[in-house]
Amino acid sequence: MSTVASPIRYPDARSAHVMTRRGWWLVVLNFLIPGSAQVLAGSRRMGRFGLGMTLLLWVLVVATLVVYLFWPTVVYTAATNSITLWVGALLLLFYAVLWIVLTLDTLRLVRIIKTAPRARFWIASLATVLMVVTSGVAGYGAYLATTTSTFLSDVFVAGPSEPPVDGRYNIMLLGGDAGPDRDGLRPDSMSVVSIDATTGAATIIGLPRDLEDNPFPADSPLAAVYPEGYGSIDGCEVDVCMLNSIYTEVELKSPEMYPDAVAQGSEPGIEAMRDAMEGILNITIQYYVLIDMQGFSDLIDSLGGVDITVTERVPLGGDENLEGVAEWFEPGLQHMDGYHAIWYARSRHGTSDYDRMARQRVLQEAVLQQFNPANVLSKFQGIATASSQVVKTDVPQSMLGYFVDLALKTKELPITQIELVPPLVDPEYPDYPAIQAMVAQALAPATEPPAPQQ
Repeated sequence: MSTVASPIRYPDARSAHVMTRRGWWLVVLNFLIPGSAQVLAGSRRMGRFGLGMTLLLWVLVVATLVVYLFWPTVVYTAATNSITLWVGALLLLFYAVLWIVLTLDTLRLVRIIKTAPRARFWIASLATVLMVVTSGVAGYGAYLATTTSTFLSDVFVAGPSEPPVDGRYNIMLLGGDAGPDRDGLRPDSMSVVSIDATTGAATIIGLPRDLEDNPFPADSPLAAVYPEGYGSIDGCEVDVCMLNSIYTEVELKSPEMYPDAVAQGSEPGIEAMRDAMEGILNITIQYYVLIDMQGFSDLIDSLGGVDITVTERVPLGGDENLEGVAEWFEPGLQHMDGYHAIWYARSRHGTSDYDRMARQRVLQEAVLQQFNPANVLSKFQGIATASSQVVKTDVPQSMLGYFVDLALKTKELPITQIELVPPLVDPEYPDYPAIQAMVAQALAPATEPPAPQQ
């Protein structure tokens, strides 16, 4: 083989111009098609291995894109599975090391000392930058995969999936308020998100914390204790007999009612709240999500704060007479850190409980809006650490891909909201049959009007 026919493998080392041009080509080829530099100018065995691994990576990427286009749920499921994430992390680490080895070998093949003196620094710098970019991205991807796997394992259980009931998934959302003046956590923000399992159409049903005489399903252990509704006959075991007191009573005083709750990724108090909401709404609730409002502070700080539009003046601190108020949240768009955001959501004085419930939901929605790709990727470690301390749920990992796909459909549709608060519902004397009829009508599947008869 002549040097004319193969100037890259057999260059004229006496010509700085030829060696410089060859050096640029090898560095660029190593970046665009890892392994090609070795095939052309070095060890063909190493080059063929590098090219094979490059081809494998391209096939995996193209296959993933094709599957995503036609079966996106498969990709979402893989991306939220701990085993798949660890396999992906190991694969990315392999490629990070491979690209470092191939780049260093490419620099050896370039023979920097034979290139033009003014080009040596720039050739070496370009090769180094490209190596840092490719291997660095792969290494960071491996870090994200392992951290995500740990987060998913900490938050989501490994239990079996539940089928939809009447074509819907009903998820109980609890915003837990464990303030210093509370004996244990007490959920103050309570709602059920009902999602059509096919279309993703969602209805959010908000329940006030002060609902009384709450009914329970016949198979609930609480139905035997309170057959006429929670606390309706001889009171209850805590100071007030309202909806959110059910969690406190069962969790602190009678956890034996739900002996399997912890083993199933839940808590006795949470299961009691599930029974209460099923009895109130007359629906089946498959899963729950509990958000610790106090722990929300760290999550908000991890996100860099949160933007909230304040609609009315709200005090920070003080008593029922608004004495000792440290500062005021004034109307308008405000950027809040975790401390102020939690105070805004929990502030009790000067407004009603229903206003406070509404503020908590506004805060939750505002935090969700902060979860954009750029924000999450740039602050991933802090967000993942805070989230694992804030969120508790019994949604299994096996359902995450399906719910991600369903959530994307939900995002494109209007969300129906039902707030069971005055004047629609009197919390002290609620008409539960009327509430259940209202919910059944809202969740009834849409039907097309019958075709006119010919």
